[in-house]
Amino acid sequence: MTVRSIKRVIPSIETSDGAGVRIRRSLGQTQLVRLDPFLMLDEFGSDQPQDYLAGFPAHPHRGFETVTYMIEGHMLHEDHLGNRGNLRNGGVQWMTAGRGIVHSEMPQQEEGVMRGFQLWLNLPAAEKMKAAGYRDIQPEEIPLIRHGGASIRLIAGRLALGGVRHEGAVTGGYTEPLYADLQLDANAELALPLPGHLNGLLYLYEGKASVAGEAMAHQAATVLGDGDEVRVKAGNEGSRLLLIAGRPIGEPVVQYGPFVMNSREEIEQALRDFQGGRLTA
Repeated sequence: MTVRSIKRVIPSIETSDGAGVRIRRSLGQTQLVRLDPFLMLDEFGSDQPQDYLAGFPAHPHRGFETVTYMIEGHMLHEDHLGNRGNLRNGGVQWMTAGRGIVHSEMPQQEEGVMRGFQLWLNLPAAEKMKAAGYRDIQPEEIPLIRHGGASIRLIAGRLALGGVRHEGAVTGGYTEPLYADLQLDANAELALPLPGHLNGLLYLYEGKASVAGEAMAHQAATVLGDGDEVRVKAGNEGSRLLLIAGRPIGEPVVQYGPFVMNSREEIEQALRDFQGGRLTA
């Protein structure tokens, strides 16, 4: 096995989105800061209601998927298809915008902690105009794998550990997404297979950790180099981090706000469709 080292570190920056929700953005802070097939990675987390109460009122998307992982809190998703999903502690909302969707994500709490992540996953040209879809994944649907001093919540993809092949709540797809929340005990070490054809990153959001012996930055997208295995070691107080990987698409990406297509002409068509009420037709 060839162990992956740190290739690049993308610190998250403070910004806001929606109607004023405070977030930290690593991937996607500019249109040049991406990791194919991932377009954006946002972390949100606050115990101050003014940081999240405004939420994300109705807005459109086309051409990609959004994956929202709620660690703590309660948010309601509603879209033009009639889907309605309560996103609670440990749950995931997996939405395929496809040819077009209009949805809202609004907090259902007036106080307390709201904490989680949103990932934007690109779609290949052949799938950008497919029908929109939505899946509300409950916490109990997400496999929990215990391996040595680690607990792994496998949201998406497949992992082979100790001779056992584990499948996440979501599997398959052109980009073969792998999405796992890793929780390591104090000083625990974890080695995970990560196929060489996938681009991968780690995001440390609690404690301290190292990758292949090199210390990780906190609240940053740590892009991994080539190899087929990732090795993580937690610090003295343990750690919690995301492992995200996917098969690169290798196609042009043209983005205008919530629309992600392959050419300027397709973006202009998306704008015309939205303005003419045809985005979701």
